[in-house]
Amino acid sequence: MSFNSFDFAIFLPTVFVIYWFLGNRRLRAQNILLVAASYFFYGTWDWRFLFLIFISSLADFVIGGFLQKPNKDAHRKKLLWLSLSLNLGLLGFFKYFNFFIDSFAYTFSFLGVTFDEARLNILLPVGISFYTFQTLSYTIDIYRRKIKACNDPFAFFAYVSFFPQLVAGPIERAKNLLPQFTDKRVFNYSKAADGVRQILWGLFKKIVIADNCSLIVNSIFFNYQYEDSLTLCLGVFLFLFQVYCDFSGYSDIAIGLGRLFGFNLMKNFDFPFFSRDLPEFWKKWHISLTSWFVDYIYIPLGGSRNGLYAKVRNVIIIFLVSGFWHGANWTFIFWGALCGLTQIPYLLLGYNGRYLTYVAKGRYFPNFKELLQMLGVITFMSFSMIFFRSPNISVAWSYLIRILKFDFSLSVLDDYQFVLLIMGLLIWEWMFRGREHGLEISHLTTKVRWCLYFIFIWLILYNFGSNQKYIYFQF
Repeated sequence: MSFNSFDFAIFLPTVFVIYWFLGNRRLRAQNILLVAASYFFYGTWDWRFLFLIFISSLADFVIGGFLQKPNKDAHRKKLLWLSLSLNLGLLGFFKYFNFFIDSFAYTFSFLGVTFDEARLNILLPVGISFYTFQTLSYTIDIYRRKIKACNDPFAFFAYVSFFPQLVAGPIERAKNLLPQFTDKRVFNYSKAADGVRQILWGLFKKIVIADNCSLIVNSIFFNYQYEDSLTLCLGVFLFLFQVYCDFSGYSDIAIGLGRLFGFNLMKNFDFPFFSRDLPEFWKKWHISLTSWFVDYIYIPLGGSRNGLYAKVRNVIIIFLVSGFWHGANWTFIFWGALCGLTQIPYLLLGYNGRYLTYVAKGRYFPNFKELLQMLGVITFMSFSMIFFRSPNISVAWSYLIRILKFDFSLSVLDDYQFVLLIMGLLIWEWMFRGREHGLEISHLTTKVRWCLYFIFIWLILYNFGSNQKYIYFQF
């Protein structure tokens, strides 16, 4: 079941009405309903996946309880390793088993050694990368004595499986989201209304922009051998915005749904295309994953405390891990390495983290330098997405070489409407930078707001029907 489906249009109001009806009685009943609804939601993809999320939830709930006890450090460390082994073991098997087997066989082929590959027909469970990291934050933080173990199994199971952000995030921390399942929730009209606006904004980005961009992107990448350089550049440019609108659209819908049910989910995208350099971009793109890597990998490795060399090393490591997290393919690892290497000049020059406020704060327009900086970020990220989108490294290099032939034709003008669509998005988001989302318009008059609502709803309904999957469901 996807957010942009008719099934979900029936599922959501049904759960919403029952949920708030129960809210007048017992908190636990609400949590039980959320667990049941979330498992139903997740099971519509494949009911067999439910066993994995149940095992992961049950194991970490039990392990968390033992970690809470004043045991010896050695014993607590063994419990933590048990949690890490179980969760990462399941993730590694279902997501990376065939990748390691293929890579192993390919490496030995250079030595003249060949053998039959023991590949398995493994179906990747939807969202396993997201809920695995979410539940790991729980046991790790208990081990660090940052939070206490949850004593309510229904609250914990609801935290792990909460359907708005179960499949593609944001990746929530136990210290932020879990307490919200143990505190009484009261319906707040203003909060719910803003949630509906953010859902509308997310559906607009997904259905109107991402799904439309995918049509031309798929055509260009499938036929890249026959396209001219300018058309190939258009393909990577549109793919970057397809990924952004697809993924940030999902995050907007998830955050908006959370508000409908009385929850506050973390912001996952902060208008990243208005970044003045690449470090600023990564602080605004997939924030929940970036911050997870910082807290649970970068800082334990030493962070920035052990000199410049260690800092550079640690940054490269988290980008490599980030690339590998995205998928079992060398293209993602190369993409992660490329993005990590581009951070080195900023680290060496001390420019990492120099921009702390959003661009052109207090001004209507950016200056010329800021405009060039933002265009530079968009250009680099567009070309990096060649490796993100290609099925293998060979195709990615072929695509890039085709671009460097500099053979241009005017056929690209046939797709000018897609460029206009992106320009419209950027202009709209520019006006709302610094806000929580692109449809935070409560400050406008009632007539203006409702006119905008009807325009967005009409655009969504007009473009509705393709029901294309979210890109990050594969991760």
